[in-house]
Amino acid sequence: MTMDKIIRINMGAGKAPSVTEEGLGNYAGLGGRAMTSSVVSTEVPPLCHPLGEDNKLIIAPGILSGTAAVMSGRLSIGCKSPLTGGIKESNAGGQPSQMLGRLGYAAIIIEGKPKDDTLYKILVTPGGVTITPDNKLKMLGNYDLVEKIKEEFGEKVACISIGPAGEMKLSAASIACTDPEQRPTRHAGRGGTGAVMGSKGVKVIIIDDTDTRFRSPIDFEKFKEANKIFTQGIKAHPITGEGLPAFGTNVLTDVLNEAGAYPTLNFKGGRFDGAAIIGGEALATLETQRNGKATHGCQKGCIIKCSGIFNDKDGNYVTKQPEYETVWANGGNCGIEDLDTIAMLDRLYDDFGLDTMDMGAALAIAMDAGLAKFGDGEAAIKLIKEVGKGTSLGRILGSGAAVTGKVLGVERVPVVKGQAMAAYDPRGVQGIGVTYATSPMGADHTAGYSVATNILGVGGTLDPLLPDGQVDLSRNLQIATASLDSLGLCLFVAMAILDNADAFQAMLDLVNGLTGKEFTPDNFNALGASVLKKERDFNYRAGFTSKDDRLPEYFKKEIFPPHNVVFMVKDEDLDQVFDKI
Repeated sequence: MTMDKIIRINMGAGKAPSVTEEGLGNYAGLGGRAMTSSVVSTEVPPLCHPLGEDNKLIIAPGILSGTAAVMSGRLSIGCKSPLTGGIKESNAGGQPSQMLGRLGYAAIIIEGKPKDDTLYKILVTPGGVTITPDNKLKMLGNYDLVEKIKEEFGEKVACISIGPAGEMKLSAASIACTDPEQRPTRHAGRGGTGAVMGSKGVKVIIIDDTDTRFRSPIDFEKFKEANKIFTQGIKAHPITGEGLPAFGTNVLTDVLNEAGAYPTLNFKGGRFDGAAIIGGEALATLETQRNGKATHGCQKGCIIKCSGIFNDKDGNYVTKQPEYETVWANGGNCGIEDLDTIAMLDRLYDDFGLDTMDMGAALAIAMDAGLAKFGDGEAAIKLIKEVGKGTSLGRILGSGAAVTGKVLGVERVPVVKGQAMAAYDPRGVQGIGVTYATSPMGADHTAGYSVATNILGVGGTLDPLLPDGQVDLSRNLQIATASLDSLGLCLFVAMAILDNADAFQAMLDLVNGLTGKEFTPDNFNALGASVLKKERDFNYRAGFTSKDDRLPEYFKKEIFPPHNVVFMVKDEDLDQVFDKI
C-alpha cells in the first residue's frame, strides 16, 4: 500500500459535511510536518481567524509511517494556531499514524465550519470515510469518549479526539491519540490544535485498519538491512538504549537540576530542592512498586519505550507515566513535590484535552499572582478542574500561560509568540533560548533540542552558559528536526543519528529502500530547510517580524541562580538563524 491519497472533508458544505478523496498532486512525496506545513502555507489565508472557516486542520502520518521501520509512527497535526497566530505543527505518538499509513492516506484535511453546533464523528476504514452527527458525545472527557467508541467499534480501532477544552475552543486545547491499549494518552499538545478541531465540529476521528498490512518497500532487502542497523544504533546509544528505557523522559529531572537549568517557581531559579522526590528514578520505582510499568511503548514499533504506566496506591490505573516536561511544569515549576498530584494533573489534562506544558506554566503564573500558593497540589488540581467545568477562571487558565499572565497582571510570563517555554531555562541552556526565540512554532524545545549538545553531550559539546555557537547549533537542529518530523520518526532517534554515522545512514536507507529513490544527507537537510522556509514565510505573511523572535525581556535582565547569568545571545545574532537556509 502506498500513501497516495488525501481525504478532504468540508465541514461547512451545504446541509451536511462532504468528503472527497484525491491524489497528492503538488503534495506528492511529502509526509508529516512537511505535509501539514505545505498545506497550511499553500491553502490557509495567513490573516484568517484561527477558529474561522478559512483555517484548516491537517492530519498527516510521516513518510515512513505504516512501514515496519522502528520508531516511525509519529503523527503531525497542523493548522494556523489560535495560541500563536502563526503556523503550527503539533506532534503526537500513539497508533493513528501507522494505521493511516497502512490505509494509504497521506493526509486528512478538514476545512470549512458547520452552520450549527452539531458534533460529528468521522470513521476511516479500508472501505472509505463516513461522517456521522453524534451529539451524545458532547463535553465528554477523552477517557469516557474512547470507552463509548470501543463499545461501538471494538477493541482494535484508534482514536484522534478532543475533550471539553477543544469543544470550548480554548487555545491551550490538545488533540488526543490513543496508545496500543486504546488509552487517550498521546497528545498533539502544543498550539491549540484541539480548539481548531473543535471549531470544525469534529469530536473524534476513528481509524479502523482491519485487514491492512505494512507498506511494502520498493527495495525490501535494502529496507530490511537498514532497519536492522538503525535498531542496533538506537539500542547501542546510552540515552536511547539505557537511560530512557529505564527511567523514561523524566530521567532528565536530575540531569537538568544538577546542571542548574531546571526552571523553578515560575522560572525564578535553576534548582529545585524536591527534584529527587519527583525525578526519573523515584517515578520508576513508585510505578514498579504499585504494579504499574516503568517501561512502555506509546506505539507499536517503538524500541525505546520511554513511557510507563502510573497506578495509584491501591494499584489502580491513573495515567501513563508523566513525561519530563509534565513533571517539571506541574512539579518544580509550581513547587509541587508529590508524584500522585502530578499524575492526577496529567490525567486531567489528558481527559480534558489540554497541553500539560502551557497549563503548568499557567498554574505557576496563577501562583505568582496569588491565586494559590507555590507547592499547594490540592489548589492546583482544583484550578484545573475549573477548566474542565468551563468556569470563567477555567476558561482563562485554559487559554494558556500568555493569556493567564495578561489577565492576572503578571510580568514573568515565560512565552514566545504566545506559547509557553518548556523545562529548560534559556539562561541555563543558552542554545534552547535561541530555539525558543526563533522557531516558527513559538517557544518549543522539540523544534531544535539544543539541550542534546549543551547538556547531554550528544553531537559534540557546547558550553550551555555562553552564547558562542548557539545560533549555528539551533539552526542545524531545527533543520534536522523538521526532517525527522516529516519522516514520522520519534525525535529521540536524533540522539543515535547525531552520534552514530552508521545509524544516520541507515535512517536514510530506510527512505531509499521504501521509495526506491536516492535520499542523501543533502536531501535530508534540504527537506528540513524547505519546511522551515514555508513556515517562516507563512508567519511573515501573518504579520510576524523579527520582533517576534525574541525572549521576554526579563530573561535578559533578571540574574538566574545558581549560575547568576542572563540570556546573552544578541538580537542581531538571533536574526541570523535563518539567513543560511
